[in-house]
Amino acid sequence: MLGGADGFAVLRRFKEDLPETKVVLMTGHGNAVGALDATSFGAYDYLLKPFGVEDMQSLSATLHDQLTSRPHRVSIGPRICSDRSDIDLVGRSHAFIEVMKQVGRVASTRLPVFLTGESGTGKESVASTLHRRSGRADRTFVAVNCGAIPAELIESELFGHVKGSFTGADRDRRGLWKEANDGTVFLDEITETSLSFQVKLLRVLQQGEVRRVGSNQIQPVTARVIASSNRDVEAEVKAGRFREGLYYRLNAVSIVLPPLRERREDIPPLAQTFADRVYSLGPTVRFSSEALELLQKYPWPGNIRELENAVVRAAAMCDGLIRVQDLPEPIRNFRKQTKVTSINSMAAPQEIEEWTSLAAIEGRYVARVLAHTRGNKQAASRVLGVDRKTLDRMIKRHNISFDRGSIQKPNGFALQLSEAKQ
Repeated sequence: MLGGADGFAVLRRFKEDLPETKVVLMTGHGNAVGALDATSFGAYDYLLKPFGVEDMQSLSATLHDQLTSRPHRVSIGPRICSDRSDIDLVGRSHAFIEVMKQVGRVASTRLPVFLTGESGTGKESVASTLHRRSGRADRTFVAVNCGAIPAELIESELFGHVKGSFTGADRDRRGLWKEANDGTVFLDEITETSLSFQVKLLRVLQQGEVRRVGSNQIQPVTARVIASSNRDVEAEVKAGRFREGLYYRLNAVSIVLPPLRERREDIPPLAQTFADRVYSLGPTVRFSSEALELLQKYPWPGNIRELENAVVRAAAMCDGLIRVQDLPEPIRNFRKQTKVTSINSMAAPQEIEEWTSLAAIEGRYVARVLAHTRGNKQAASRVLGVDRKTLDRMIKRHNISFDRGSIQKPNGFALQLSEAKQ
């Protein structure tokens, strides 16, 4: 946003000429892709405006500690920077930007990454982003849904088999792991695999080699592994359903993806992106204010996947403007339930022994404000948002009397000035 060269161009110049320099990008136009690009291109951090003095002091202290304790850190080599990102990620919520910072920092390493989060939070998209920001980006990215492959076939699917090794094996197959050699293999829903397969997978990770089903030959592989699960993996380990050794091998870096209900400010841009994909060659699909408000209030148990399905359906059914009636039935029902709950909460309050009249409440509030202003009517008028004549009528109507120590009403209600200040 500097006019001409932007912040990423400055970052690129620093990384070319002074690769050991710590660079922090600060922006008022930040988003998830910017955080990803900044950290993966070599920035130490990416701060969104506004930020306070304490943020800068904490960052400065951390940088000072690192520079004094590791003054001769070896650079991992030049990174390629571009003025426009090739990653299609939408969002600028704090929760999502923090995730993208982690992704950018570990993408260029060879470390295994374990992604956890609820179903539909975008784990495969993040895994693909890790691959595209790594040194293996020109190699193959293979995604394997472990929960969708039968237990008796998963070993053959991943590691391959030789002809005749089992019924139906009419030819040799090298397997998806070998297909991803020098690239990245993404093991989605890894906790759905059997314990016997987990033993074989652990050996592959430890030895860096695979053996096809029915073969005695060992084949070396160097694929980077990214795993994911929508379960509490530590609880699975304690319950004996997931092998501890495999968990520690895969969990070199752990990244937790936030559910959509924790990044509600990302819902409008996500929804607009999904709507635009339906009519990519046509006019822009818009949202009514009521529909957009409902999308932001809905809890989204299916997360981004559910939001995409809802918006795509609504965009296909609408006439260019998505209204509440165009949204799926569960979302519309949520709106009705919210209205009923709101009405019931107002119509059936807790039992109260004695109701106070509105006039009495007004009188007490006026007396409290006058006590706060020590009887200064002009100041009290500003607090109450009324003119001086209206305040005088209120004082007369509620029989509020003054003295130097207190402001009293005939019904015994009194506010000592010192107490009112408290």
